[in-house]
Amino acid sequence: MKHPRHVDDVMTHAVVSVGLDAPVKEIVESIRRWRVSALPVLSPEGRVVGVVSEADVLGKVPGDDRRGTTARHLMSTPAVTVTRGATIAGAARLMGRGRLKRLPVVDDDGRPVGVVSRGDLLKVYLRSDAELADDVRHELLTHLLPEGDSTLTVTVLDGAVTLGGHIPASVPVGLLLRLTRAVPGVVDATATFDASGPRGVPDVP
Repeated sequence: MKHPRHVDDVMTHAVVSVGLDAPVKEIVESIRRWRVSALPVLSPEGRVVGVVSEADVLGKVPGDDRRGTTARHLMSTPAVTVTRGATIAGAARLMGRGRLKRLPVVDDDGRPVGVVSRGDLLKVYLRSDAELADDVRHELLTHLLPEGDSTLTVTVLDGAVTLGGHIPASVPVGLLLRLTRAVPGVVDATATFDASGPRGVPDVP
């Protein structure tokens, strides 16, 4: 099973968008029909140049200014986007900084290939404890702990990871914990071993 790490693993691949000259009625109909809070706005070349949201429509449509009737004048620009290879954690930070609910996902040319929402990012927290344990073990043994040179144990309860067993004294415990917390779906990580000895010591009761 593919473990979700990047935006491409959790995004919605269908993209609902509007053009620069889309009128308010078309924008609102698309938002209601597809039950989304915002839409990417595309240039004639098909690139994402902005995003028009429910808030944009409600807050920027003046009664006496016809310029505010199309996506061109309503959209927020420049568009905040991510690539499909962006990490889930990176996308979450970008959403948090901008207080955004959805992000267009674009290719190298700026053309839309999907949309990622807060709900999509939250899916990683629905992963089972067993799946998380396998992913953490694979991550640490692949990138930090030489195979056969440690007896790492990984215990997961409701997304919280506890690392134990024996590890080489040369391996920083702090780095192990940082790598563990970076695994999508992990909510916390602690360690019960002590790497001060030549091969580490058993778990602390």
